[in-house]
Amino acid sequence: MTSETTGSTIGWDCVALDCADAAGVAQFYADLLGGRVEADPDGDWFNVLWDGPRIATQLAPGHESPDWPRGQQQAHLDFVVVDIAAAHERVLALGGTALDPVEPPEAGPERGFRVYADPAGHPFCLCRPTPDAWG
Repeated sequence: MTSETTGSTIGWDCVALDCADAAGVAQFYADLLGGRVEADPDGDWFNVLWDGPRIATQLAPGHESPDWPRGQQQAHLDFVVVDIAAAHERVLALGGTALDPVEPPEAGPERGFRVYADPAGHPFCLCRPTPDAWG
């Protein structure tokens, strides 16, 4: 999703994530979001194309994962989902990790987001769209 740019106007391009396995992390997000992966001919850049803003992964052989919650998060992605319990299971099945909390979601009110990491360690959140969407 890009916006037209003219002169000094800045438009959106993508969120780019550095990782040692750029193809694998791109496939993780494509599977999670119901999208597809488009590879750069050089094989070091992958675009995740889905109904939302473009996510890209870039090969970074010496990449060190963020060490959240012990260290800095650096940056993270937020995704909205009504049924966090089903999405939690999907994240784990695709190779992601639950960070906070690590226990599976329970039915009923709890805070409005949960923190996960993709296979390369980048944190992301699954957020409820409204306080009454407990799923």
